[in-house]
Amino acid sequence: MGVALTRAAQWTTAGSGTGKLEITPLNESLLNDIIKYAEAFSSRHPEEAQFVFQEPLEWKTNLEPSAFESGYDISGSTVKSQETDQDGHPLLILSSSTVKISSFGQISRFLQLARDKKLKEAQACLEENRDPIACILGPGFATVEGEDMTLIRLLEKMRQDDSGSAEIKMKIFLLLQQLDMQLLNSFLKQISQEVRVTPAAVKNEVDLLRRFSGHEEKSVLKSIEYTSDYEFSNGCRAPPWRQVHGEICYLLAAPHDTDPLYITCSTSGTFLNAGKLKENDEINYERKSEIYKDLVTLLKTKSQTFAENITKQDFQFSEEPRASNKTHHMDVIDAEEQSQNHWSNEHPEKKAEEKTGQPLVKRKPNKQKLEPSPKWKNLSLNGHQANQKNTKDEKKDPSKKPTSSESRQRTNAHSVVRRSALKSKTPGAKSDEFSESSTESEEDEEQPERRQEGNTDLPSEYWQIQKLVKYLKGGNQTATVIALCSIRDFNLAQETCQLAIRDVGGLDILINLLNTEEIKCKIGALKILKEISHNSQIRSAIADLGGLQTMVGILDSQDKDLKCLAAETIANVAKFRRARRTVRQHGGIRRLVGLLDCAPIGSSNLSAQQEKDIEVARCGALALWSCSKSTRNKEAIRKAGGIPLLARLLKSSHSNMLIPVVGTLQECASEPSYRLAIKTEKMIEDLVKNLKSENPELQMHCASAIFKCAEDEETRDLVRQYGGLQPLAMLLGQFENKELLAAVTGAIWKCSISRDNVTKFQEYKVIETLVTLLTNQPEEVLVNVVGALGECGQEPANRAIIRKCGGISPLVNLLSGTNQALLVNVTKAVGACASDPENMVIIDRLDGVRLLWSLLKNPHPDVQANAAWAICPCIENAKDAGEMVRSFVGGLELIVNLLKSENKEVLASVCAAITNIAKDEENLAVITDHGVVALLSALANTTDDKLRRHLAEAISRCCMWGHNRVAFGESKAVAPLVHYLKSSDPLVHRATAQALYQLSEDANNCITMHENGVVKLLIDMVGSPDSMLQEAAAGCIANIRRLALANEKARYG
Repeated sequence: MGVALTRAAQWTTAGSGTGKLEITPLNESLLNDIIKYAEAFSSRHPEEAQFVFQEPLEWKTNLEPSAFESGYDISGSTVKSQETDQDGHPLLILSSSTVKISSFGQISRFLQLARDKKLKEAQACLEENRDPIACILGPGFATVEGEDMTLIRLLEKMRQDDSGSAEIKMKIFLLLQQLDMQLLNSFLKQISQEVRVTPAAVKNEVDLLRRFSGHEEKSVLKSIEYTSDYEFSNGCRAPPWRQVHGEICYLLAAPHDTDPLYITCSTSGTFLNAGKLKENDEINYERKSEIYKDLVTLLKTKSQTFAENITKQDFQFSEEPRASNKTHHMDVIDAEEQSQNHWSNEHPEKKAEEKTGQPLVKRKPNKQKLEPSPKWKNLSLNGHQANQKNTKDEKKDPSKKPTSSESRQRTNAHSVVRRSALKSKTPGAKSDEFSESSTESEEDEEQPERRQEGNTDLPSEYWQIQKLVKYLKGGNQTATVIALCSIRDFNLAQETCQLAIRDVGGLDILINLLNTEEIKCKIGALKILKEISHNSQIRSAIADLGGLQTMVGILDSQDKDLKCLAAETIANVAKFRRARRTVRQHGGIRRLVGLLDCAPIGSSNLSAQQEKDIEVARCGALALWSCSKSTRNKEAIRKAGGIPLLARLLKSSHSNMLIPVVGTLQECASEPSYRLAIKTEKMIEDLVKNLKSENPELQMHCASAIFKCAEDEETRDLVRQYGGLQPLAMLLGQFENKELLAAVTGAIWKCSISRDNVTKFQEYKVIETLVTLLTNQPEEVLVNVVGALGECGQEPANRAIIRKCGGISPLVNLLSGTNQALLVNVTKAVGACASDPENMVIIDRLDGVRLLWSLLKNPHPDVQANAAWAICPCIENAKDAGEMVRSFVGGLELIVNLLKSENKEVLASVCAAITNIAKDEENLAVITDHGVVALLSALANTTDDKLRRHLAEAISRCCMWGHNRVAFGESKAVAPLVHYLKSSDPLVHRATAQALYQLSEDANNCITMHENGVVKLLIDMVGSPDSMLQEAAAGCIANIRRLALANEKARYG
């Protein structure tokens, strides 16, 4: 049933957890089949119907207590079944509209009582219990992708268990698998009969209806339009995250006799959606009607006039004139071509197709492909269609390029813009806010341009702004200043106002004003550019027009207001790589660092001039913050002397100054040189002090900086010495602010690498709080929380705390995730907890060892290594470790094959695991058959002391079976081991001496050791304070001496 729900059922969202089952024909059929099966389960399988679930199925029900009949105790709004389990708990409990059911028998009775509400109840149950098999039989039976070893484990348990519970579980598991197959077969049969709608079919249908639409009485519709002008290469216009649900595009149809209809076209048909949201003018994708096979069928149902006119076939044909076709073509240009522009020849920028995974294109007008001029392509200007004469001229003379004034005239003539009926979000790359090293590829890139067309639905402000921009073009200085002030009176945070300036060519004029000598004009232009540059399209256009170069030049101005405005505008524009690169290449970093040099921050009685200097420094820090997302810019800031100046500004008491300063430092702290500088410039104390600030954003950046800097042991000690651990512990209570929580948990994780810090965290009850954060948190928080618990769990007392707070179960549950960083940390945490025998009992009961073993298949070496390390304490503390290891089918072969890895940490951890596995004689025999001797021998020439130690221990253990001692000698493993005794690590000495002692039981190995000078090395170790090393060294020497005596006796009698 879990597989059918995962693969066949249609959910309203792509992920699990919040999805709802859509009421579609396929889902109704699926639910009816499940209901039919569940109702008949009691009569068909009476014994299995009495089986008590591991966890009850729980959901919100619409059934009233009055619906229950005999066999139930009813008390007010509470209903309990008279049938109970062995502990006396009712198998059905209804309380506060929540029902909990623990057996198939009670499910059958509940469905019979539900009568006509069966479908709704089944739907609610499955929505709340996405994997019901895990509740019924336990988490070990959860639905998994790939090879499922559940059945084999059940057979093993049946062989060992005489109670019969495993046999019943086996029967139920097989019955549910049989149901799964029936549901999947039914699903395939139904879906094979459906005709899937294609993007091409939808486009043809829309184009046809457009031709027969208009305001005439005989037309079928007033209009029908797409809500998005962008068309992906697969023909879809829906965003990629909706395409995964089969959605193709969204339409706005205006019938003659009803309100406008918002329509979704998908591969399964067409239906009405919930229209646009009032708050942000975006599409509400929720389905509001049944699904129709095509667009015409839906419109016939919803509009009587449409149905009549389409039936009469007496249409008014409305051919759109070519000149009025406002849809433009955007060529899909190769990334290398995009980078070749007037201002840069460095690496190409990421474009829209890199974010969505597919290139964005606009629908081509008719059959004619209009090639945009290079100026239009580079400047991201309006690019409206030129008249036919100009088009023909450009075709005749492709080398002819329009001048800037011609572009503006064309823009003025054709800059009619229509706000899209509905806006769709453009997918963007998710940035990793608290990764240990910030990379440019994770930052926001240039957004695809969204053009508005037509002249409908535009506010009056749009046209007023365009008139004012015209005054900027032709007016004198006074008129220009008045026009600038008038433009600023509008709400420039509104996108329509921003695009109005761009569409009429206003950006070009504003940037030109920056090159004049008039201070007032420059200030007015910069104030407008600062406001509108929050828009990603405007940012890109400013960079294309060379605005950044001009603003960088203004940073040398004597006017401090100009410097402030230029720096703030640069801060807004430098949100993508190309802009940051432009700032660096034109000397902007050096100039911005120069702005940081101001009056002493802590001094009182500052003059107006000094206060202005401080404001300039704040704006400079803002710009550096944006630029610091580039690795090369970080180096440029350091070389320009920015670190001491940032350290001085960090002494400020004003949060508006501290936020950009600390923001810059935490961005740069991903580089080792900055981490060293932050420590040597004594900035840790200031970062700790600002953790106690009342500003959450400042706290977040300080915690993030500590997170990155605390890789260094001395920094961790400084955080403790300056009292930074307690504020971090207190900030763990900020459950609602996820960004702050991620930064704080990251800082705690890195600080807890030091044992002294862990002791302090114990005093502040941090471990208990961390355990509460193991559920219902985003992955970036979970990675840090689990990492901190893994470090704290190295202390025995903390392992008990984790267990008592209920932390073992959520940790084990996280082993089934897919996030690599999370898996690396959770394997370490589970391994630390497994060192406690009481914890190990819980881990074994939750099937944690099997999950750890399955992670050995993970392609990430760090996950493999940590899983192998975690397996070691599990084997040491399990009650019947040998049998447990053998129960994992193919597990021993898997771990032996990992000895072929090229990662030294993986090899060391696997050798340690083999050492523990080989303690069981049967398992030692199995791994010997899998060729463990040859694989261990092949590693003998390593120079890594950690691997040497665990390799020697593994060889020592493996010598205890059959002829393995001889095999190691034949594989040339003995001579390299002798050289391990020259290592400086005493643990390597002990392990090597033990291995040599075992190998010396074979005469040929003794000869090899003697030839390689082992006796002299071992004699020195006989006097070691380590008793185990003493015994092993003496034993090996004794075996060599016995062989020598026997040889002398044989030779001389």
